[in-house]
Amino acid sequence: MRKVWVITLFPEYFKPLIDFGVTSKGLNGDLGVTLELINLKIFSLNSYGSVDDSPVGGGPGMVMRADCLRNALLQGVVNGGGYGEAYKDHLHVVLTGPRGRRVDNKISKEFAEKFLSSSKNCGDKDVVFICGRYEGVDERFVDLYVDEEISIGDFVLSGGEIAVMALLDSALRFVPSVLGNSSSVLCDSFEDGLLDHPQYTKPRVFEDIEVPEILYSGHHANIEKYKREERLRVTKLYRKDLLEL
Repeated sequence: MRKVWVITLFPEYFKPLIDFGVTSKGLNGDLGVTLELINLKIFSLNSYGSVDDSPVGGGPGMVMRADCLRNALLQGVVNGGGYGEAYKDHLHVVLTGPRGRRVDNKISKEFAEKFLSSSKNCGDKDVVFICGRYEGVDERFVDLYVDEEISIGDFVLSGGEIAVMALLDSALRFVPSVLGNSSSVLCDSFEDGLLDHPQYTKPRVFEDIEVPEILYSGHHANIEKYKREERLRVTKLYRKDLLEL
């Protein structure tokens, strides 16, 4: 059974991920992957349950303590998961933060293949996400224990939980059997560098706007040609930068 570990101050954030939608199907163990949540507050070193302190050298805000994070990783994940002394051979530790690799469709697919699939082609490591908070994480913990940093964009969040959920939600779509129709990911936006074409359903006429007639033609070659042209048109209109890559 593959495990996805998350060290967080707010495990409750992840309840919807487990309870609803395609992510619940991918993380409930039925497909060989489970989500394991570690409450960082348990590893506080004081009676207040705090895991942060003021930054050395001054400055606003607070910094997450290296010792609390280390204890959560070693006691909560390594000991709790039975990884043993050679845990670095079995775990890939990821920190969310602004200097990390920018998540895109390629990285989501990579995470799915390495950490979220139970197939024999999958990597041999489980993934551990560290959800940062406050002004950041003590750099010594990053240097000693973090294997990779990721970012979901050039903006600041109050914590890393949303970033982790976004990556998991995106990556799980590439895991076989998570989606009802696994081929749908091949037609999504960004899969071939373009946005998706416009979608329509019933009714045929909505407020005097009709569904394009060609989509009712039944001529598959013409329909596919139309969809391709629409993908190019929509990408040029809304995300011209994608065409310049």
